[in-house]
Amino acid sequence: MKKISKILYTLACGAFLLGVNSCNEEEFLTVDHYSILAADQMFKTDKDAKAGLVGCYDMMLPVSETNGDWGFKPNLFIGGHPTMDTQATGWDKDWNTQNWNPGSPELLSGWRHCYKAISRCNDYLAGLQKSDKVTPALKTSLDGQARCVRAFFYMWLAKAFGRVPMLATGETYINTPNKARAANYAEMWDFIIDDLKAAADELDWNPLNGEYGRATKGFALSYLGEAYMWKAYRVPEQAQANYTLAKTTFEQVINSGKYELNPSFTTLWDPGAVWTKECIWEEVLDEGSQWNSWSNLTDAHAWVTYFTACPAAGGWGSLYLSWEWWNSYEQGDKRRDASGVQGAVPGIDPAWKSATNYGYNPYLQESIVTSDKLTSHFHFYKDGEAAPSIWSLKYWRTCRANWQAMWGPQQIYYKRYANVLFDYAECLFRLNGENDATAWGYINQIRNRAFGNLEVGKKDALTATYLPYYKEIASYYISKGNAGVKVPDTYPLPFNEATVTVPDAKTYYTQVKAAKSFSSPVWLVALGMERRKEFNAEWCLAQDLIRSGFMEDHITHNYPKEQGYPNTNPLVQDAWQTYRKFDYVPAKMDMPIPTEELLKNKLADQNEAYK
Repeated sequence: MKKISKILYTLACGAFLLGVNSCNEEEFLTVDHYSILAADQMFKTDKDAKAGLVGCYDMMLPVSETNGDWGFKPNLFIGGHPTMDTQATGWDKDWNTQNWNPGSPELLSGWRHCYKAISRCNDYLAGLQKSDKVTPALKTSLDGQARCVRAFFYMWLAKAFGRVPMLATGETYINTPNKARAANYAEMWDFIIDDLKAAADELDWNPLNGEYGRATKGFALSYLGEAYMWKAYRVPEQAQANYTLAKTTFEQVINSGKYELNPSFTTLWDPGAVWTKECIWEEVLDEGSQWNSWSNLTDAHAWVTYFTACPAAGGWGSLYLSWEWWNSYEQGDKRRDASGVQGAVPGIDPAWKSATNYGYNPYLQESIVTSDKLTSHFHFYKDGEAAPSIWSLKYWRTCRANWQAMWGPQQIYYKRYANVLFDYAECLFRLNGENDATAWGYINQIRNRAFGNLEVGKKDALTATYLPYYKEIASYYISKGNAGVKVPDTYPLPFNEATVTVPDAKTYYTQVKAAKSFSSPVWLVALGMERRKEFNAEWCLAQDLIRSGFMEDHITHNYPKEQGYPNTNPLVQDAWQTYRKFDYVPAKMDMPIPTEELLKNKLADQNEAYK
């Protein structure tokens, strides 16, 4: 593989993917290390202050001190598995059945990771505020960036656990070992909102010095709008005012002209381009500098390929996708084949059968049909347990899950422009009612992209940008003796060359509501189902469905209780349905406070559903 000359770490100027150069400063992350530094050393010069902020951004990456899985676990386990659209085997399957508990290690690793990041931000902000040696304009930008990072991690905690302890500037769990959770939701969300409002005032639309991966005004406003929506959900007596504030905030993002949908949904996870106009915040993992090496894996790279690949092809099976999710798409919606690859299922309904991804990963030119026929069923059997035979093509597309290449470049989105458009549409519906034409227009806009109409006339440009990586990876595998691999001359999934007719969202989801017997209004059915299709295996989905009020309707009607049957016999052709035997408990959507926190923090208390 070709090595790149300039590597940018994720979200501290982004870890670099092939062919992209988005940082202007060669030595952004070149920081001298000493055994002991004076407390004010970080703020003696502009250069020191900029370098010091890297310690806050660094927590956007997985680190070994918190199990090294940040960016996949615990994010998938909290943001994906509770929806049942993503599934698992082994002990991971507890996250599909509401059987998580205060001792679940993923909860503790997420809690520790976030508070480690928050503590770094609090120390940094305290020192920056005291400094008189940093140029005022730079000081303002650095303050806004640090507040964004702190708000990002507080929002993850707040969305996952409900009320959490709010350590303020200068506070850490070392100097403040006992801290009660916020007294109420208004107090907690106001803390986060204040950080993001200040950051929005302090930051520009463009990242500092053109260094993509730094927080911007667009970041602050996009998360601020979401924070207002969460406050509306948690403090219903203030809902109307907060939806109004969210609407106004999202309008600034939309009207800025800085963001737009990628022409092709399919290419969003390709290494050909990162930090595109659709991206507001993402984690970018490069291909590593030591392929086929065990050294320094978790410090800078998550095991994304292995977590998401089919076990028959070398993966570990942490991420499967449900047939209920696969079956939710209309014919012609390209998001399905861009998001998942199927095991081969004899006698499958032709409407469910992918023309490109049936028993085959077209990006990696890899078959997932095995001689033991374990992938010839609707469910794949792993150690006697069944999980759907569909795997995520958002993440298992840049590298095979074998030991010839240890990891591949990955883009893990936390917020895309599509998130903002759906959130804005939700605000309009809540403020103006179900017939708001502008809100329906934004849903139709995203659907138009989903059916490939934005690709028309752009095939050559898209191919030039996104095919080179797959030509290069194919050449690499050929050089390693992989039979059947060819250097491709076309993009793995065809781009549209002619416009197609897209069913109107309101009309279509009126029919879906009736067919599924959803209790939610049509607009919420439309948003909930579109979010499932757009954000499958992205860490926002469960929280979007919970906050919007669609989660219970979704579980009840998309995964009916005790339909189908549990099958653990791999020799029997099984039904496609996910077998749900548990009752959905809304209160459990606030995760339990980790046991370790309860033991160490004398002022900590547990969420009601777990007492």
